[in-house]
Amino acid sequence: MKKITFNQSFIKLFTLITLCITTFGFTTRFGLDSYEIYLNNKLILKQAVNQPLNLRLLQLDKAKDSDQLRISYTHCMIKGAGTGRSISLKDEKGNTLKKWMFADATGSDWKMTIAVKEVSQLQKKNANSELSLHYTARELPKGETLAFLRP
Repeated sequence: MKKITFNQSFIKLFTLITLCITTFGFTTRFGLDSYEIYLNNKLILKQAVNQPLNLRLLQLDKAKDSDQLRISYTHCMIKGAGTGRSISLKDEKGNTLKKWMFADATGSDWKMTIAVKEVSQLQKKNANSELSLHYTARELPKGETLAFLRP
């Protein structure tokens, strides 16, 4: 009859791996809010908020006045849409040029819709300023910069 012996270091390694899997396998991941911006129904920007701001550029120069921007923001902690949501258009000094308020999402459609015509008019009025879109909600009171707008 053969006797099987385990190396003590193998047992320690196996225990460490098992401990790591059980510890980190069920931990909530913080800071992984994400959002998508659509022009009508075409996805034009998809980001996680931990990505650099220089990647968040929107070009609406080819958009028509009848087009719609649809923004969907997903909070990682609630795995869904926030409450008391708003989108603001700000200039480079942080002044709010326009703020759109949205009802709390119901069902599976979390999109917030803004007319491209409104954004284009504000871009024309503020041609010398760099404008940006900002999202706020009760779950994110300080807000998040979604994108910079290119003239």
